[in-house]
Amino acid sequence: MIDTVVIATDGSESVERAVTVALDLARKFDAEVHALYVVDAGEVESSPETLRDELHAALESQGETALESVRDHADRDVVTAVREGNPAAEIREYVRDNDADVVATGTRGRHGENRFLIGSVAERVVRTCPTPVMTVRQLDPGEA
Repeated sequence: MIDTVVIATDGSESVERAVTVALDLARKFDAEVHALYVVDAGEVESSPETLRDELHAALESQGETALESVRDHADRDVVTAVREGNPAAEIREYVRDNDADVVATGTRGRHGENRFLIGSVAERVVRTCPTPVMTVRQLDPGEA
């Protein structure tokens, strides 16, 4: 039984399909939906000091937009949250804190060297999350 679905979103195109699939899953199980956006503290800290406040504000704004997009696509109430820190760790903690049954996230479908060079929040979540993780690959144009 699935009672709680967490959608980890960064607002990117690669998450749009994951949102749709996760909301469909929640609908089928009449599950509660949570949408989570994580401000990547490492990204903020690695930016020039003079830009950190501006970058932080921009990332928070991007997060609110991403969460609003999930709410707009949902046919039910969505619990939303913005956290700050390491994205994979924050997603893991949120899932534990909310006793979620599944977490959904998007992935660009990279493989091979690109995956290792770029790194992947989705991959870290899959490897470390205490609950099942549903990764939904972004389709290439014309692949629908």
